[in-house]
Amino acid sequence: MNKLDLKKISKDILDNQIDSINKLEKSFDKNFENIIDFLGKIKGRIIITGIGKSAIIGMKISATLNSTGSPSIFMHGSDALHGDLGVIGKNDVVLCFSKSGNNTETIDLVKQIKKLKTNLIGITSEKDSFLGKKSDKSIVYKIEKEACPNNLAPTTSTSIQLLIGDTIAICLMYLKGFKTEDFAKFHPSGSLGKKLTLTVKDLVNEDLIPGININSKFKDAIDEISSKMYGATAILKNKKIVGIITDGDVRRTIKNFKDPLELDVSKIMSSEPKVIDSKTLASDALKIMNDNKITQIIVVEKDSYLGMVHMHQILNSGI
Repeated sequence: MNKLDLKKISKDILDNQIDSINKLEKSFDKNFENIIDFLGKIKGRIIITGIGKSAIIGMKISATLNSTGSPSIFMHGSDALHGDLGVIGKNDVVLCFSKSGNNTETIDLVKQIKKLKTNLIGITSEKDSFLGKKSDKSIVYKIEKEACPNNLAPTTSTSIQLLIGDTIAICLMYLKGFKTEDFAKFHPSGSLGKKLTLTVKDLVNEDLIPGININSKFKDAIDEISSKMYGATAILKNKKIVGIITDGDVRRTIKNFKDPLELDVSKIMSSEPKVIDSKTLASDALKIMNDNKITQIIVVEKDSYLGMVHMHQILNSGI
């Protein structure tokens, strides 16, 4: 048996997909713009439906719409014919995905949707299919063949369906002015949720707030850094931040001075420490630390010292 050239097979699959994506650009025309504008104005939900692999793609598209500000429900085409058509409200719009638009279940599904007098948008590769003809609006995409060597298993067609669905969702985001803070409301959990919602204030440990007075001595700074374990201490004057002493400053002071313990901290502190507001996202704080090559940062609230956050706290938070 000849050894398969998997590298060539993989390239052919990618070329097949890329060719279909290039052809898809023609589908994003004035008709597509009108559909997006229409979807942006509906008062109800976007009901996504399909049969077989198209249904699986539809589930993902519905989830994407929901998380990006366009209320959606997935309705499996087969289940719709056994009672789930009841989820469709009078202000809803149905998006039906089907490559051929002509399989028996899709035809039955389209007939029932039309009886409900619900707006139907068909997404199919066949303009003259039953779905294509019966839809109020349609998006038609063209593919030469599936990536499957037998041109049977839905592969390229489902990739294109997914891309169309994602494009609809993102276009609606732009149309509605859906921003990062809006996304955070719908996705508060997990790593992504934390990146969008976790602030440095959430990470400040009120029991470990490193800080000493400007009139303190170097030995006081060492004690504070050792006891609070942030690798640094803030220097305060009238409860305001005027400087910082870090582990690095301690090492340099010990190296450069013969008897440094009684030195005034004002002589060895860094007078321009990095300071951020308590509402700063932890993910943004991490970027600031990386950009400035520091491992801790001072947090203030209304110009008052709130505490300190270490890089390890952010990394351990799971963002």
